[in-house]
Amino acid sequence: MSTLNRPKSPHTPSAIKKGEKEDSFWDKFSTLGRKRGTREVKKVQEEGKYAIDSPGSPNQYDIPPEDYALREHEQRAVIDPQSINDPVVVELQRILVDWINDELAEQRIIVQQLDEDMYDGQVLHKLWEKLTSKKLDVPEVTQSEQGQLEKLNIVLKAVNHTLGFHHKIPKWSVASVHSKNLVAILHLLVALVRHFRAPVRLPENVFVSVVIAEKNAGVLNAQKFQEQITSEYDDVGMRCEKDAFDTLIDIAPDKLAVVKKSLITFVNKHLAKLNFEITDLNTDFHDGVYLCLLMGLLGGFFVPLHEFHLTPQDTEQKVSNVAFAFDLMQDVGLPKPKARPLDIVNMDLKSTLRVLYSLFTMFRDFA
Repeated sequence: MSTLNRPKSPHTPSAIKKGEKEDSFWDKFSTLGRKRGTREVKKVQEEGKYAIDSPGSPNQYDIPPEDYALREHEQRAVIDPQSINDPVVVELQRILVDWINDELAEQRIIVQQLDEDMYDGQVLHKLWEKLTSKKLDVPEVTQSEQGQLEKLNIVLKAVNHTLGFHHKIPKWSVASVHSKNLVAILHLLVALVRHFRAPVRLPENVFVSVVIAEKNAGVLNAQKFQEQITSEYDDVGMRCEKDAFDTLIDIAPDKLAVVKKSLITFVNKHLAKLNFEITDLNTDFHDGVYLCLLMGLLGGFFVPLHEFHLTPQDTEQKVSNVAFAFDLMQDVGLPKPKARPLDIVNMDLKSTLRVLYSLFTMFRDFA
């Protein structure tokens, strides 16, 4: 990245001094992170757990042991170098770089390489401020690695809050971003593109191969997993999965009225226990308050009032409420809603209907 006077990455290799060992295979190819324990690797494994359950996966990755520089019981995760050079992965990175540069053009910030330019939080800080039109109280430039980590922690907290990650763990962290984990950085930027409905078209169904290695009793074992970065989206960032509500809204408005009436009856049957009543599905749920209360009633548990905003004052608080309600839905066994919290806040009728109908199908017989 140009125009920003930043210290070099703590992971940038320096010249090899006489007597020192040359960089191993892992240092030559986009290192995701290195950790003596198992926490970081477990996180990567969880992100790609679907690969474990798939027939024929994970695949053993055959690389000569002499190319590794791992200590006993140490584990490391990297991107398969062939995966980095995949044309769709290259295209995804190019689109994200161009999008960031377009957003920050007025500040004369130019990003050239995602892992090298995003790791310390400085560009992410400016990007978040541009997208949200808010200011974040953090130092403009941080010279030390500790200062970078502290700034990145503050910036990521703000980003995660904006994206609605209040109770669920995102696929990125301070450690993974600062260690130039390209997979984590790609997940983060794709999430921002979708949340803010950026005017870009991301390549669909992009996968990268993640290799996890561990040395036990002097023997090196490595396995490869497939990690999905993008799925299929329409022009406004929603997943392209047509369902009955598309048909109802597009070609059967008379039947849509019947469905809406049934859902209103279902919702009011339960909200009446708290002396509440809704009349319009589209507008009455846009701040997330009724959705949070409804989840407590359907799930049979008390929702602490301090966990959400009873009288949300702005869009951010409304998004926070809906995101919390989505978390509660998953806690009672429902799949993660395909809609985004912001879609409910923006009163997108299809999104609201889909969310309420999933509750209806699960709790229709609940007294």
